[in-house]
Amino acid sequence: MKLKNCLLLLAVSTSLVTARAQETNAADTKQDSEADLAKKLNNPVAALISVPFQNNWDFGIGPANAMKYTVNIQPVIPIGISDDWNLIIRTIMPVIYQEALSNNPKAPASLRESHAGLGDITQSFFFSPKAPVGGWILGAGPVLYYPTATQSELGAGKYGAGPTIVALQQKDGFTYGVLANHIWSFAGWGNQAVNSTYLQPFLSYTTKTYTTPSINTESTYNWQTGEWTVPINVSIQQLVKIGKLPIAFQIGYRYYAQRPAYGPDWGLRFSVTFLFPK
Repeated sequence: MKLKNCLLLLAVSTSLVTARAQETNAADTKQDSEADLAKKLNNPVAALISVPFQNNWDFGIGPANAMKYTVNIQPVIPIGISDDWNLIIRTIMPVIYQEALSNNPKAPASLRESHAGLGDITQSFFFSPKAPVGGWILGAGPVLYYPTATQSELGAGKYGAGPTIVALQQKDGFTYGVLANHIWSFAGWGNQAVNSTYLQPFLSYTTKTYTTPSINTESTYNWQTGEWTVPINVSIQQLVKIGKLPIAFQIGYRYYAQRPAYGPDWGLRFSVTFLFPK
């Protein structure tokens, strides 16, 4: 009888230990999964399907100190093309509302009116090794520019293409690197040729609670006019789960350290990113 009781107690104890171990493993797996997602969020060429909706407000534009609102819909689609390589397709589709830039009755009608609609689409194709190269996560490929603007005031009216690259490192919660491209126009009906360089150095740090403060610039140099546009963005992002769906929320402030004549002075950003891990 004592032996039977001892065996029963041993069985119950083993079951409790096993159950506790399974709970711990499940919690660790969940934590690792969310930490991995937070890490991939900061990697432009991560093998992760995501759909960001990036809302931007820019203020102080033109003689009328106008406001411009742009929501960039930016789906990211990774495709495994071999055992060692991914193709990451990043698309930026801007939907724009631009207030009238001038209240001068003698100004052209296009400047005295507000405009709303779709802007020109930019699409990048990054061929990226699945494993880091010397500690660096790399990607390179072509970038294409499509004249999809629904009003001439919202786009260049040009087809364009060029190279794009990204290089970054992730270590001890930090992510730092640079994304760059250059676009030349080669066809279209717009009056102004496109010849611009885009540079985005970035630095972020992700905490154990999946909170990510970051700083970057999204600088553009227009070779046609010889002018820089240099917004400095400071933001904070939080990864959460709503049900089983991981979502990242980001808020930020932007100051234009350099701008063309009548460019914006400052801006705000609010982004919502839907993540679809495999």
